[in-house]
Amino acid sequence: MTTLAITGGQVLLPDITVTRADVLIDQDDGEIVAIGADLAGAADETIDAEDSLVTPGFVNGHCHVAMTLLRGYADDKPLDAWLQEDIWPVEAELTADSVRAGTELGVLEMIKSGTTAFADMYFFVPTIADAVADAGLRARLGHGVISVAKDDEAAREDAREGLAVAEEIDGMADGRIRSAFMPHSLTTVDGQYLEEFVPQARELGVPIHYHANETKDEVTPIVEEEGVRPLAYAAEKGMLEDGDFVAHGVHVDESEIGLLAEAGTSVIHCPASNMKLASGMAPVQRMLDAGVTVGIGTDGAASNNDLSMLDEARDAAMLGKLAANDASAVAAESVVEMLTQGSADAIGLESGRLEEGAPADIAVLDLESAHLTPRHDLVSHLAYAAAAADVRHTICDGQVLMRDREVLTLEEDAVRARASEEAEALIARAEE
Repeated sequence: MTTLAITGGQVLLPDITVTRADVLIDQDDGEIVAIGADLAGAADETIDAEDSLVTPGFVNGHCHVAMTLLRGYADDKPLDAWLQEDIWPVEAELTADSVRAGTELGVLEMIKSGTTAFADMYFFVPTIADAVADAGLRARLGHGVISVAKDDEAAREDAREGLAVAEEIDGMADGRIRSAFMPHSLTTVDGQYLEEFVPQARELGVPIHYHANETKDEVTPIVEEEGVRPLAYAAEKGMLEDGDFVAHGVHVDESEIGLLAEAGTSVIHCPASNMKLASGMAPVQRMLDAGVTVGIGTDGAASNNDLSMLDEARDAAMLGKLAANDASAVAAESVVEMLTQGSADAIGLESGRLEEGAPADIAVLDLESAHLTPRHDLVSHLAYAAAAADVRHTICDGQVLMRDREVLTLEEDAVRARASEEAEALIARAEE
């Protein structure tokens, strides 16, 4: 057994309290062996966490990672116009090479900001899986299935690809990569294809993930055409079960919150994207009060425009208070839980907790900075004050991915250069 000890730090425990302790890791199994005092002597290698906060690696519950190539390309538009006029025309020109470059840039950014696991819906998913495996992260990945603007055969082929990809990649990278069937949304995939292909996904044993109730324009057509709210419609199509998770959930009513809680379907809250696209304010506190598992996601970098989960946590807390008109809503403890174990539970990955036997997915934050002084409450600091640049070390599955701000599994300069080249070529193809 090869062991690594993180020593001298203050450790965030699953009950969202902080204690001074060492963390001992079995790097062969990728698990936490012990949390306690004076564990350095039992380790083959140590990382000094003095004056640092040792937390679970952050879990990004909803992303489109290769959209880093479109960061800053199309801003300041509502969702439908943004997608139809800017994003979809460019995405039609994607290649496996461009997706690989965008994915590497995205996972580089995640590692540098303490994210160790994420869920992603996009295209060329086997390419994304290879990049994730090489970078050392944990992920749940799926092909985004869309039927709009396609004839029947093309729509069926897209859904078949979603199933094939889910079967192909599940369990890759010694289990660090899991899959899901991912219809894009309830309004971009026709009901007949949901009825046909969702049961096949159930036979594969993978969860369902999709965008739901992101804008009012995603709610009104379903109510008018189907006579029910979107999540009731999803339940009719077999898409609201324990283990499933939806992105956004901005415009959910009390009946839909009840359906989510009863079904065990989780919601990934994406506050920055929802604010930037003026989609609305999700009723996060009401969902939490009803017993819905809520995680946090960045969405894509084209609508955020970064992949920092610490930024997203602060946004979630602030927007949650506005939505509830209550300064006590979405409190720091709730946000930190959503940032870690909430997102992990939502997307079905065994991560997000520092305890014996848990995966050794860890971020170490340097507390020696002006914006983290004084240290009255480290949970408050994690929710409201910490920044991506405070992350000093990132560990996933027991392996050190970043030490002292140097990413070890990717060549940062090369990744940035390649992504810039691919982004320019992508836009040039789209504008021809």
